[in-house]
Amino acid sequence: MSQSQSVVTPTGEERRQMEARAAKEAARQAEKDQPKILDSLHTERGDTLIADTVVAKIAGIATREVPGVYAMGTAARRALGSLSQRIPGGSSQASVTGGVSVEKGESQTAVVVSVVVEYGAPVVSVSEQIRENIIAAVEHGTGLEVVSVDVNVTDVHLPEDDADEISTTSTDALR
Repeated sequence: MSQSQSVVTPTGEERRQMEARAAKEAARQAEKDQPKILDSLHTERGDTLIADTVVAKIAGIATREVPGVYAMGTAARRALGSLSQRIPGGSSQASVTGGVSVEKGESQTAVVVSVVVEYGAPVVSVSEQIRENIIAAVEHGTGLEVVSVDVNVTDVHLPEDDADEISTTSTDALR
């Protein structure tokens, strides 16, 4: 048996694949050799993982605390929430996370909130106060860095909207 029969020479593509695997393994090993970056969520004794829903609830509560916020979410989301409250056995309390979406990494998060502002409240001031409240509450409550808070103002609540709501509710009660 000759030497050429026992060893098959890899093709160029196979060599590139082997080199890519070797490079990935070297990068993986280098990452393991790096010292662990320690912060409030990653300690020598272990890591703390925070679910997206935790951030969403904290952000929702912080948003509701701001004067001038009438409701949260889009019109469709609010209508669905109102309907679910009327169903027997359904939730009697509005969802704290309605109108809140979160993107979260290991140590940072971004929050988007949709709100209805009361008529007469300065939209820019309300938005800024929402931003400040969410950043303070989420960073204090979770240790995550809030990199952005986007505020979508979906509607303005007018005083006559309350009169329409009262007449609709009383008509429903008479049925």
